[in-house]
Parts: sequence; C-alpha cells; structure tokens
Amino acid sequence: MPELAEVDYFRKRWDQAAAGKTVLRVATHDRARIFRGVDSAALQRALTGARLKSSEAAAKQMAFRFSGDARLGIHLGMSGELEVKPAGYELKKHDHLVLFTAKQALVFSDPRMFGRVQFHVGKQPPAWWTKIAPPILSAQFTPAVVAPFLRRRARAPIKAVLLMQERFPGIGNWMADEILWRAAIHPRQKAGSLTAAGIKRLWKECRTVCRLALDAIAGRGRRLPRDLNVNIPESWLFRHRWRPGGHCPKTGKPLAHAEIGGRTTCWSPARQKLK
Repeated sequence: MPELAEVDYFRKRWDQAAAGKTVLRVATHDRARIFRGVDSAALQRALTGARLKSSEAAAKQMAFRFSGDARLGIHLGMSGELEVKPAGYELKKHDHLVLFTAKQALVFSDPRMFGRVQFHVGKQPPAWWTKIAPPILSAQFTPAVVAPFLRRRARAPIKAVLLMQERFPGIGNWMADEILWRAAIHPRQKAGSLTAAGIKRLWKECRTVCRLALDAIAGRGRRLPRDLNVNIPESWLFRHRWRPGGHCPKTGKPLAHAEIGGRTTCWSPARQKLK
C-alpha cells in the first residue's frame, strides 16, 4: 500500500500536469467499489467545467481542490495509481475515474479496488479530511503525545503500534521498519516498555524518515523525481530489506524477517536487540 511519500508523489503527478487547468469531461465506472458512498453523477456535474486550484496530501490520502468549492479525495489503497495520459486516452478495464482537460487525461486506476474516491462541495473541508491525525512533521506531533499513546497499547509490539494511523498518519510497512531500524528498536518490543529516551528516539526517527522519504520519493517543492524510489540511497534499510541474503547497511550482519503485527517485517538482529 502506498505510504506518505508515495502518496505525495502521485499527487504531484496530477498537480503538475493540471494545476490551473479546466476539466472538460469526467468519466467514471459508477458501479466500482471505490465510489462507495459517493454520488458519482453529482461528482461529474461539479467537476465538469471546474478548474483545479490546489492539492495536498495527508497520511495515505490526497485531496484536490477545484473551483466551485469542490474537493476530490483519493485513497490509493493497495494497488491504486494516478497517471497522466494524452487527451485522446481511451479508458481501460481498471480505470475508474478519468478527468479530461484540453491536452491531458488524469487517470485513477485501481486493479484490486481497495482504493476510494471521496467528494465534497462546500467552503469548509469535509470530515473525511479534517479527521486525519496531525502530520508527523507538524508541531503537534511531539514526544509528549507519543508517550501516552504507547502506554495505552503497552502490550502490543511497537511495529504494530507504528502502523496505527490515528497517531502515526502515513506510516506503512516499509517506513515503520526503517524507523525502528534507525532507532535501534526491535519490532517485537512491547510499546509500553520503551524508556523516555527510547520514545524520544522513536519520535525523532519518525520525523527524520518522513522528511527524507518525502524529499527522496516525492521531490522538493513542486519538483517531481522521474520515478519512485530512485533517489533512496544504499545507506537505507529500504535498499536491503528484500534482497536475497540481505545485510544490514550499518553492521554488515544478516537481516531477519518475520510476520509481526500482521505484516512482514525486516530488522537487523545485530542492531535491534529485543529488550
């Protein structure tokens, strides 16, 4: 499932291609599961003739704001992707939403249909956007709010807790592994067993990995890298976690893999000791 930085990468694809452009036609697969709870006819009416004004990403979601106070929300799910195609593009089987401008087609495709489209018209942002937890890179994300969250889930493995979007928005499987590896915390360690120093390390690495991932994967400012993940350096666990016989880039020792918190997890036993 795309995580914080990948979501921002895909958001920028549409934003760079169509910011300030007018939508001339909207095509939808109305019966697709991704439109659950959405009036697709109302969506088509509101976006046809509307101009894309701005966009933003938060956690694993993105929102595109159009003239007429229309907001289009997209969650990519497991297999969703945003693409930019020529204006004469013909829809394929898994293309569930396409916005046509004069020169381009903005395509949301999702083969497995675990993604979601949301829609709202109004001057105030909708609940599906405002309910997202404060970003990890915001001033509201502090050790003081992380500590009680971990205590309330004291018996859960820290890897599972890091995937809880109500406190760690945008963190998914690979980012959680990267954070724990950098913080030298074993993924099976109980959340309530972290010391104050351990919590501060966890908090710091959450922010560091989010910042570096956004720069490497989604680019700085409006600049978009040519492809996902191309700028992630070899010094990251990310580059070694699935390699056959992969080794920790810090210790040079073999990496380990197991299912923890329902997700396949990678860690460095030489670096991340279970306490």
